[in-house]
Amino acid sequence: MKINIAIDGPSAAGKSTIAKILAERLGYVHLDTGAMYRCCALKARRNGIDLDDEEALCAMLENTDIQLTPQGDVYLDNEKVNDEIRTDENSLAASRVSSLGGVRREMVKRQQKMAEDKGFIMDGRDIGTVVLPDAEVKIFMTASAHARAVRRYEQNIAKHLPTGSIEEIAKEIAERDERDTTRSESPLRKADDAIAIDTSNMTIEEVVNAVYERALPYVKEDED
Repeated sequence: MKINIAIDGPSAAGKSTIAKILAERLGYVHLDTGAMYRCCALKARRNGIDLDDEEALCAMLENTDIQLTPQGDVYLDNEKVNDEIRTDENSLAASRVSSLGGVRREMVKRQQKMAEDKGFIMDGRDIGTVVLPDAEVKIFMTASAHARAVRRYEQNIAKHLPTGSIEEIAKEIAERDERDTTRSESPLRKADDAIAIDTSNMTIEEVVNAVYERALPYVKEDED
């Protein structure tokens, strides 16, 4: 029987990258929950909806289809939006909409439904504490604000996305950390039974191996 793996942590800690690689290694499905909030923010911005208007956002979500594919693609109402949702501007907008209780409850409901059959690696900010509190393996990934800013900057450059300086991105990341950790609805925090991994000075391969080792006992049991 397969398990679910929850990976939480602040913005740009590398959660999605690690989850995607690990999912390929284990033959699991990666669900990037942050992409769902980014989709909500993108659609709201496109439609001129106030990012703090909880009622309007929830009404919008009633007629919003968000699909996350095993290949890592993100579809918003049947439109592929992989790059559009990851601009710095949309990242900040996603942080705002994700702080609203009604929006989070709708997303959590969708995420829990997706993971019912097990075999999922889900990353976000409240997976181990709220979405999948019974996940067999829980990881809390952290990294310094500077290290995360460098990663986001290099990612934006590689994808030819608009980007600020590393210093500007670090400031935005710090602001998002503050918002995510102090919000009243599902704040970002480490689950009591989660393993903390500081990725500041680790390679992607090292992080993947560290998480894989935590899941290995369950994987071997499944193979037996």
